[in-house]
Amino acid sequence: MAKWTPTHEAPEPLEGPVVATITGLTAVWFVLFLVQLPFYGWFDDHGHLWWLWTCLAGGGLGFIGIWYVRGRDAALKRAAAAAEAGTGARAASDPGSGSTA
Repeated sequence: MAKWTPTHEAPEPLEGPVVATITGLTAVWFVLFLVQLPFYGWFDDHGHLWWLWTCLAGGGLGFIGIWYVRGRDAALKRAAAAAEAGTGARAASDPGSGSTA
């Protein structure tokens, strides 16, 4: 059986307000947990207690996600600043760069 290989390149990843998105969705998970908490007995009686713990797990994992995307965002900004500083310093120190008129 032949191995399938893609015929085109993968698209660029979508960039957007990642930190805000993850923070907002983490808050939604915790709100869902808090809203369901007063109904703990009903969930337990009907075998749906996992709904409550799923919301708590979503909020907990969301905290890990917030930590991760904040670090990623900071690293991307540092890399962009370093590339910009490196390009500007290299262009200024290279006497052969620039246009000749």
